[in-house]
Amino acid sequence: MKASLVGRRGEAQAADYLRRRGYRIIEAGYRSRYGEIDLIAEKRGIVAIVEVKTRSGDRFAQALEAVDGPKRRRIRLTALQWLAQQEREPQLRFDVIEVYPGGKINHIENAFE
Repeated sequence: MKASLVGRRGEAQAADYLRRRGYRIIEAGYRSRYGEIDLIAEKRGIVAIVEVKTRSGDRFAQALEAVDGPKRRRIRLTALQWLAQQEREPQLRFDVIEVYPGGKINHIENAFE
């Protein structure tokens, strides 16, 4: 299966996971000149900027390890651009959702600042 298809499938699984936990998906695949935010979700007035990492296994490294310094910087800049387009300024946090085979999901809230 192609990597982009695997990624899209993982993002859909992550969105379903968040919905089941009471989140409202505000946007998926938000793009700016800095990068992309996989999911933007809201629950109880807090907006989660969510990076989804989908893996075919966990033998080599956990998916969170792929969200390194430069990736975090691009996510932050993209989030700031999204925030500038909003009518209100919600409280933000940055989450990472790891999606593994068999539907295993690891949601890391406040994964980075």
